[in-house]
Amino acid sequence: MVAVEICSSAFVNLGRSQARALGYENLPIAVVPHPFGTVDRQIVRQFAEKCACDIVALVCLPPVTETLEDYQPIIEDVQGAAELTIEHAPNLMIAFNRLCRDRFWSDGLPVMPTTREAVSAMLAQTKRPPQQVVARLAPGFGVATVECIAINAVLAGCDPEYMPILLAAVEAMATQRFNLQSIQSTTNPAAVWLIVNGPIVERLGINGKFNCLGEGVWANATLGRALRLILRNVSGALPGEMDRATQGQPAKYSFCCAENEGESPWEPLHVERGFSSEQSTVTVVGAEGTMNMCTLVKEADELIRVIGSTFRHPTSNEYVHGAEPWLVLCPEHADILHEAGYTKSEVKRRLWEASKMQASELSKEDMSRLQSSRTTELGVIGADTLLPISHHYEDISIIVAGGSGAHSVYVPCFGNTRSVTVAIASDEN
Repeated sequence: MVAVEICSSAFVNLGRSQARALGYENLPIAVVPHPFGTVDRQIVRQFAEKCACDIVALVCLPPVTETLEDYQPIIEDVQGAAELTIEHAPNLMIAFNRLCRDRFWSDGLPVMPTTREAVSAMLAQTKRPPQQVVARLAPGFGVATVECIAINAVLAGCDPEYMPILLAAVEAMATQRFNLQSIQSTTNPAAVWLIVNGPIVERLGINGKFNCLGEGVWANATLGRALRLILRNVSGALPGEMDRATQGQPAKYSFCCAENEGESPWEPLHVERGFSSEQSTVTVVGAEGTMNMCTLVKEADELIRVIGSTFRHPTSNEYVHGAEPWLVLCPEHADILHEAGYTKSEVKRRLWEASKMQASELSKEDMSRLQSSRTTELGVIGADTLLPISHHYEDISIIVAGGSGAHSVYVPCFGNTRSVTVAIASDEN
């Protein structure tokens, strides 16, 4: 079998890195000039014609020694982590952090030494063997063993008791529904957001109240950071290589919170998704960022109107693809809606209607993307078409979180992903 990879000139490093990760280092690449989304269609045609000729030429080259069939994922024979000894260092922390920095194992912030004792304490929180494979993580398809997860948890500063949450989160990220491949390699700033529900929230002190999306709580900060380090060190998504985010966002350091279940007038997220209230769960979300919404409105329909208006923005991936927007309602706003007699499902339905955007708001180029993506769903799309932000109103997700104050948060999401909620195993420790 003959294979050729096609990359724009800005993504050649990603193409080579991923081909190497898949065991096909010598895969030939046909290069298309970048950018091509902003140039005249006639020039795009010239690019395409040259690319077609390049593909023919590459296919006719003598075959390389590897073939795609040579790549067989090995999950049965996984070796343990190698041990490194730092000798003659007057300051262990400085020496260890310099080593991690030089080997690209850290996120740019100080990390904790992964001593044998610290990793063993993390592993003691699960009955799974250290070399058990939890998942293979895109885009590098690195093997996330229990031990690898534990090592990155130690690097991030996690308490050992957090280990079961990370095991569940890695399993959730690896599902096809979540589409980690796209999240990790897109130019979009998408980051993985962790939402924790259930009894484990109180037991581990995970913050779902004041400043729950910000700093100040060890569990939130280190859980989100551990997941990011796993995405760097196991899946191989290094900025500028396989992680192609144009700017990125601060949530790529850490993004984790709990739901404020005690102040929610509705059933919490995990119960809404079919779990019992006694179960603990973690949800992974492919989030683009956060937008604060401050409004002192006291009337439910007016609150829905202004939130729906905030959802609308013509540079949105959500309207182009039909996505899964998230709303973090403060308890005050949630109470206004509940006291008006609205269930969570009814709030979603009304928001879905209130957030519809006229297609003419999009640029001409983005209109073409929209038509390619959603014509099957919406039919013929013209300038006057009203675009729903998601395929169905139930695709809008709502949690209640935060403390006092009339501030809610809109979390737009990367279009080609859907959140995943999994149970945190109760028998891990």
